[in-house]
Amino acid sequence: MSTRAWVPQWVIENKRDGRPLSDEEIEWFIGGFTRGEIPDYQMAALAMAICLRGMTTQETVALTRAMVRSGDVLDLSKVPGPKVDKHSTGGIGDKISLVLAPLLAACDVRVPMVSGRGLGITGGTLDKLEAIPGFRTHWSDVDVIRMLDEVGCVIVAPTERLAPADRKLYALRDVTGTVPSVPLIVSSILSKKVAEGVEHLIFDVKCGRGAFMKSEAAARELAEGLLNTAAQLGLDVRALITDMNQPLGRAVGNAVEVREAIETLRGAGPEDVWHLTVELGAELLHMAGRVPTVAAGRERLNEALRSGQGLAKFRAMIEVQGGDGRVVDDPDRLPAATIRRPWPAPTTGWVAEVDAERIGRAVLVLGGGRQRMEDSVDPAVGLSDLVKVGERVEKGAPLGVVHAGDEDRFRSAAAWLTGAFVISETPVEEPRQILARLTSSS
Repeated sequence: MSTRAWVPQWVIENKRDGRPLSDEEIEWFIGGFTRGEIPDYQMAALAMAICLRGMTTQETVALTRAMVRSGDVLDLSKVPGPKVDKHSTGGIGDKISLVLAPLLAACDVRVPMVSGRGLGITGGTLDKLEAIPGFRTHWSDVDVIRMLDEVGCVIVAPTERLAPADRKLYALRDVTGTVPSVPLIVSSILSKKVAEGVEHLIFDVKCGRGAFMKSEAAARELAEGLLNTAAQLGLDVRALITDMNQPLGRAVGNAVEVREAIETLRGAGPEDVWHLTVELGAELLHMAGRVPTVAAGRERLNEALRSGQGLAKFRAMIEVQGGDGRVVDDPDRLPAATIRRPWPAPTTGWVAEVDAERIGRAVLVLGGGRQRMEDSVDPAVGLSDLVKVGERVEKGAPLGVVHAGDEDRFRSAAAWLTGAFVISETPVEEPRQILARLTSSS
C-alpha cells in the first residue's frame, strides 16, 4: 500500500480487526493528526481500537518514534557526563524526584528531568516545586542546557515542541475512555523521555490503591511494556515495581511535600522515602557507569547526603530556576494553611491500613489537586505527620495533621479521611516497599 493510497478509516479498520499496523501507517497517521489533517474523532477511534486490540512491541516502538518525530529532540551532546532520569507512574505522596535529582547531580551525572502536573488524586512534581516562591518550570531548550551544565539537574515542564503529538493524544484519551491502554501509556511516557535526550532511565511502576495500576500483575505488564519498548529505542532501562497501598512518606500535598523533601536531604526524612530514593538512584549510578555495583551506588548516595552535597544541589537548582533558595534553610518560607488540625485515632492499636486512594481524595477536595488540567491548586493544603502501617497508636493520638484553607474544605476532606485508617488490635507487619526489580531481559 503506498502512502498516497492511505485513508484514515482504513488504518482504523485494520487495527479494529486486529491486524498489526506498519511503521509507515503509524508515522503517516500520527503526522497527519499532529498537523491537523486527521481530525480528533478519527484519532479517538484509532485510540479506542488500540485500547481494545492492543499493539505489538514493534507497533508500540513505531508509535513512540512517530510521537518523538512530531516535535523537537533536546540535543544534550555538548553537556558532559551521563544523562539519566527516573519516571514514576504516579502515586500519593511521591516526592522522590525532588530528592533524587539533586543527589544524582551531586554524584556526577546529569539529570534533565521533564515532569508533569497532578491530575485527579495523583500529585504532580511541577505543582510541588511551584509551591516554592518564585520557582519557574517553563524554560527554553537553551535555558535547560545552560542550567543542566551549571547545576547538573533541572526539573522542568515539557516545551510546546516536545512530543506535541502526545499532548494532543493525551487530551483525547482523557475524555474518550482510552487512558488504560498499555501501548498508549508506554508511547506517551517514552516519547517524552526519548525527546529529552536521556541515555539511562529507571521506571518506578507503582501498584495498589493509590496507583493507576491496582495489581502487581498489571504493574508488571506495564513495566515490561516500558522496558521492552525502551530497549528497542536504544535506552538503557530498568524498573522497580513498588507498593502504593499507603502514601509514600508522611506528607501529601505540595508545600508539605517540599518540606519533607528538604527534611530527607537533611537526613531526617521518612525511612520509606529515603529507601526508595537510594534504590532508584543506586541503579541509575550503576547503569551510568559511575559505580561498579548497585551496592556501591547506595554508599555513594549516602555520602552525598552526609556531606550535604545533595542539599546544596537542591538549593542551586531552586535558585537557577528562579526560586527562593532560602526555603532550604527556612522551610517556613513555604506557603502555610490557615487551619492545621490533628486527625485523632478512634482507638488504641496498630495501624493496619492507610488507604492511599482515600488520602489522595482528601487532599484533592482540600484544593491540593485538580480534576481538570486547567484547575488551579492551593499549594499550602494537604496532610502531614501521617502514621505508617505497622506503627502503634493510642486512642486520641494524631493519625495525621490536616492542612486546610477553610472549614468547608476541612469537612469535605474529613468525609474521605473517615475510614482511611484501619486500626488492628494485634501487631501488623510493615509491608514490603519494593515488590520486584526488572530489566529489559526479565
